[in-house]
Amino acid sequence: MKILLVEDEKKVASFIQRGLEEERYQVDVAHDGPTGASLAVSESYDAIILDIQLPGMDGLEVLRSLRGRGITTPVLMLTVRDSVEDKVTALDSGGDDYLTKPFAFAELLARLRALIRRGQQRSAEDRLEAFGISMDLRTHRVTRDGEAVELTGKEYALLELFLRHPGQVLTRTMISEQIWGYHFDSFTNVIDVYVNYLRKKLDQNGRPRLIHTVRGVGYVLRREEAEK
Repeated sequence: MKILLVEDEKKVASFIQRGLEEERYQVDVAHDGPTGASLAVSESYDAIILDIQLPGMDGLEVLRSLRGRGITTPVLMLTVRDSVEDKVTALDSGGDDYLTKPFAFAELLARLRALIRRGQQRSAEDRLEAFGISMDLRTHRVTRDGEAVELTGKEYALLELFLRHPGQVLTRTMISEQIWGYHFDSFTNVIDVYVNYLRKKLDQNGRPRLIHTVRGVGYVLRREEAEK
């Protein structure tokens, strides 16, 4: 497995690189945004670890640039900020997961493994469909009843999870572990925020609601309009 690490703090970068190499990962390191962006475009990686605060070009700019070029490599964001707004911004920019500094290396490793697994799972299929929703896993095009639905990276990942489990109640813990990674706080309202974002986009033009709240448990993708 080949990992790109973009981190300007050289001691932190050395710590992460050494730990990953001990786990048999191949690691390329960049200490600024432009170099990281260049490597991400020119090389093929299984995952990218990207710090937000970088010289030359911050991590959010790097991420938006990569997603704009169609690069879908899973990205784990590193940040010293832990507010909901900062996390939403990082995820909306195309990040797949985030980790707040300081962190335990074991948690970083677990999140990285989860991202790589999800990336491999996506690449093994072409399309997911349920209740009039169609998701092309190659092009990332999403439609409902034939009409295009434009989603952010995190909204797309959330919908993909629902489409893989139609009619099944997904607990908040299940959603947090699958979408936000190992030991994500399932009680934060980030989950509710993104479910509401996704609902609004899927339910445009008066369409019946498909994502329903199961009170005290989580959410379910189903056709019925009545909520339990």
